[in-house]
Amino acid sequence: MTEVLLPVIWAGIIAFAILMYVLLDGFTLGTGILMPWMNPEQRDQAYSMILPNWDGNQTWLVLGGASLYGAFPDAFGTLLPLLYLPLLVMVVALLFRGVAFEFRLKSKGGKAKWDLCFIVGSLIATFVQGMVLGAFIEGFDYPAAGELPALSWLSWYSVFTGIALVFGYALLGATRLILKTEGNITVTMRRIAKMLALIIIVFALLVSLWTPFINPNIFIRWFRPDRLWLLILMPSVMILAWLFLVRSLYKGWERAPFWCSILIFCCCYAGFAIGIWPNIVPHHMSIWAAASPTVSLLFMLVGAGIMIPVLLLYTGYSYKIFGGKIREIIHY
Repeated sequence: MTEVLLPVIWAGIIAFAILMYVLLDGFTLGTGILMPWMNPEQRDQAYSMILPNWDGNQTWLVLGGASLYGAFPDAFGTLLPLLYLPLLVMVVALLFRGVAFEFRLKSKGGKAKWDLCFIVGSLIATFVQGMVLGAFIEGFDYPAAGELPALSWLSWYSVFTGIALVFGYALLGATRLILKTEGNITVTMRRIAKMLALIIIVFALLVSLWTPFINPNIFIRWFRPDRLWLLILMPSVMILAWLFLVRSLYKGWERAPFWCSILIFCCCYAGFAIGIWPNIVPHHMSIWAAASPTVSLLFMLVGAGIMIPVLLLYTGYSYKIFGGKIREIIHY
């Protein structure tokens, strides 16, 4: 029983860590993507929104990657060579964005140049994350021993999901700015969010229609009789969340748009999980086949049982302490 349950627990931990990263760093990446539509004063407000929680967001990405390496080493060893190039580009873009962020806050001149670097880093990192997601859903061409990995992560579908994630993170960023700011920037972000909401629902529908046909395994998993209720539930919740998002934007509400955007992301994430479960290497290796020995999983679970609550408490406390509207520019 333990040998069956532990890989499921670790798959859940990894999925949760990645979801936390997507939601927490997603709106900061989205904020960077939206900066071309902000004036210098509005950009100062946007940086002030990001700054207090900046350092903790990427912790969840590190946790997810480290957990994959420790809990599912065969999956890590299979996926890393296949995704080495896009992951390298993503990491470099995230580092580039981080350097631009720090220098921009300390710079007395040339802020526009650092803003451009932050925008480019945010855009590239988001697009690559979307491409990796699309490649993960679509599956890979697995090379034989001694062969170089093919560029199976690059396809029309992965490019499409990359573009979709750019708009998705932008929506998260816009709704977060609506929640955290006031004045002209809020008016601007509300107008942008209305347009993004329409774009997002189109992308969501197109991806939902396209996904079952990119791989027969996904079609089988989505339309299995025992999973049809999930196939009905997830899109229904997402559509209701989208309708409430649109209503809240036109009603001028502040909190609801952000939480509706998060719910939309969670529904898309659940659909992704349904499409690949129980595999951790898409359509190739299950979580049980890729798992570390039971003793190793138990040993790591003790550490995870300590660290994850600490991370959750730290994250929740930091967002609580720095809650409310941004009414003055924050500096180091």
